[in-house]
Amino acid sequence: MELNALVPFRNRRRQATRDGALSPFERMHEEMDRLFDDFLPQLSDCRDGGVRFGALASVDLSETEDALELSVDLPGMAEDKIDITLRDGALTIVGERKDESEEKRKNYYRSERAYGAFSRTISLPCEVDEDAVDAKFTKGVLTIHMPKSQKAKEHERKIAIKVA
Repeated sequence: MELNALVPFRNRRRQATRDGALSPFERMHEEMDRLFDDFLPQLSDCRDGGVRFGALASVDLSETEDALELSVDLPGMAEDKIDITLRDGALTIVGERKDESEEKRKNYYRSERAYGAFSRTISLPCEVDEDAVDAKFTKGVLTIHMPKSQKAKEHERKIAIKVA
């Protein structure tokens, strides 16, 4: 799916009033566009339908009785270009990709470069045992296993539902 399909207002034509000024609704629409561009710059950089690397890093967080597990898709990245930090109940993942390829043949030359950086901070829903956190990077997928702390396990309780 092309990103423009998700942001349908990007390429629409503005309609002016008779005196050439934008109507109040058009001005409000432009202001909303500007706000989205400020808060989500990765969308404004992708108006042509392309996706900038790392702009929208795919993250899945799952929880079991004993642990949290986070999976992040990072295709084409090297593990030495990824930093993981756990602080104040939030996990931050920062990475950078620099990829260059060059191919020369008779009457043919191809050179491609892909650069990009990303940073994601995920608030954790419970306290984890920081000393037991484990990260693995396999085939472009970063998996972080975070066992819950004893305090977090004890804090959970079941609530009975009463029928009225």
